[in-house]
Amino acid sequence: MKGNFKSGFVTLIGRPNVGKSTLMNYLIGQKIAITSNKPQTTRNRIQTVLTTEEGQIIFVDTPGIHKAKNKLGEYMVNVAEHTLGEVDVILWLVEPTSFIGAGEQHIIAQLKKVHTPVILVINKIDMVKPEGVLQAIDTYRRELEFAEIVPVSARNGKNTDELVKVLFQYLPSGPQFYDEETVTDQPERQIVAELIREKALHCLEEEIPHGIAVAIDRMKKQKKVMHIDATIICERDSHKGIIIGKQGSMLKKIGITARYEIEKLLDCQVNLKLWVKVQKNWRDSDFQMKNFGYRQEDI
Repeated sequence: MKGNFKSGFVTLIGRPNVGKSTLMNYLIGQKIAITSNKPQTTRNRIQTVLTTEEGQIIFVDTPGIHKAKNKLGEYMVNVAEHTLGEVDVILWLVEPTSFIGAGEQHIIAQLKKVHTPVILVINKIDMVKPEGVLQAIDTYRRELEFAEIVPVSARNGKNTDELVKVLFQYLPSGPQFYDEETVTDQPERQIVAELIREKALHCLEEEIPHGIAVAIDRMKKQKKVMHIDATIICERDSHKGIIIGKQGSMLKKIGITARYEIEKLLDCQVNLKLWVKVQKNWRDSDFQMKNFGYRQEDI
């Protein structure tokens, strides 16, 4: 470890679906945060770790900041806004557009209250022409004073090396918090539950995914095979039928795609069994929220 080792905490914020989890997964070279084009994909504060010769960046991926509609929504916004004053650098991800909508205005209002350096990351530059990126830079620059503005493509990794370099400029000298091998502080069970939820989000209709959670009932390794029993919780009986599908076809599809990802993560053979259970309005119940790992006191 060299003399001037830098380390610190960086939070990724932005409206849902701007690519926060995709960027984080790319930077650390491993899939930890789940991705989908549906809102409320990330629900908890996920920490991932990038260690280089120069230092260590601990990324705190927060749920998207948005106007809350229920207890789960309130919890998620609380987590996101609470993080802003506690980190060394804020990375704000936006899309390359010259239109600033209500969602972005809400984030600008939050950022004006903090003294943390804000780096604006214009993501998805692979989707627009260079002049479109310049227009976006110009538009945002008028709204807030940024420490830096870095255009990237999280999907193909374009300019992400530059982003890491810029981040280190704003991090203090400090100790290595985690060893080189560590890429996340998430327990394995949590990541497995999230991967199953991701596959359910991908496979299901628009209206269902918000109302699902995944509970791992058993995770045990026997003779080189990881046996996992998990329950997908939904809010309505009609949803249960859709999740199971005709003769169990949908549940089977979710299981097969999830098992593939879990085997990559755990590097072993996986035997995955899925069940579906209805728990009405769990997103508005403090008890159920705690049950599925969303705890207000953890913020």
